[in-house]
This record gives sequence, C-alpha cells and structure tokens, in this order.
Amino acid sequence: MKKVLLITLLAITVGNISAFAQKPEVIISDKTGWHRIGKTTVNFKKEKEEILIMGSNRFASIKFKVLDAPIDLISLEVHYASGDKQDININAPIKAPGESRIIDLNGGERTLQKIIFVYRTLPNHKDIRAHIEIWGLKTNTDRK
Repeated sequence: MKKVLLITLLAITVGNISAFAQKPEVIISDKTGWHRIGKTTVNFKKEKEEILIMGSNRFASIKFKVLDAPIDLISLEVHYASGDKQDININAPIKAPGESRIIDLNGGERTLQKIIFVYRTLPNHKDIRAHIEIWGLKTNTDRK
C-alpha cells in the first residue's frame, strides 16, 4: 500500500513540475505587424517543444527565427482556441542565423492557444544549442 501511494505521489509531483516548466508567452500588443509570440532554447536530447500563447493571440501567419545553431524543423501542430488544430509538415533545415518560410494559418487571423513543434538539432562544431523564436503576423483584417 505504501509503495502504491509513493508511486502515485511521485507521478503527481513529476506532472506538476513539467506543467510549471512551460512558460506561456503573453502577447500584450494588438498592433498590426510581426510580434514575437514565443522563444525557447532547444537541446540535443529533446526533439519536441510546446509554446503556450495567451493575451492578444490572434495571428494570420507564423515564422521561426533560429539563432546560434542550426535546426531541422520537421513539423508543427498549431492549436486554436476553437479547439481544432492544424498539422503542418515543414521538413526544412534552418541555418543560424536564419528564418523559416512564412507559414499561413488556416482561416486567416485566428486565436492561437499553443504551438507544438518537432525538430532535430543539427550538429555543429561547438555543440551550441539553438535559440528559437516564433513570430506571428497580426493583420487585424477583421477590425476596422
């Protein structure tokens, strides 16, 4: 009985730690143009990152900026506040410094909840970790 209780408490603790490790990005500006909507430093072991987005989070397009070390951006899951998601295959290396192509979101400007991206850190001669920024484009076409 004690063993089951200990395992349960351990599982709850680990779950809470990983949930609090994510730092949501809060967007406060609603001006038209590009806004940084997330940032992270990736490592050589983990190959999947999740960025939570809150606040003024309506965007029509997104792009990735990569600094310090190259990555191979494989795919994205864009989760909308409406509950649906958009799966996007990228399969493109991004040099550092460099940017991905502009990725248009389904349905024009929509409210984002989170972006999950799968990547592979490309080898580099100094084993430097890549710093990644996600940028979103506000068009404000639904507002006059």
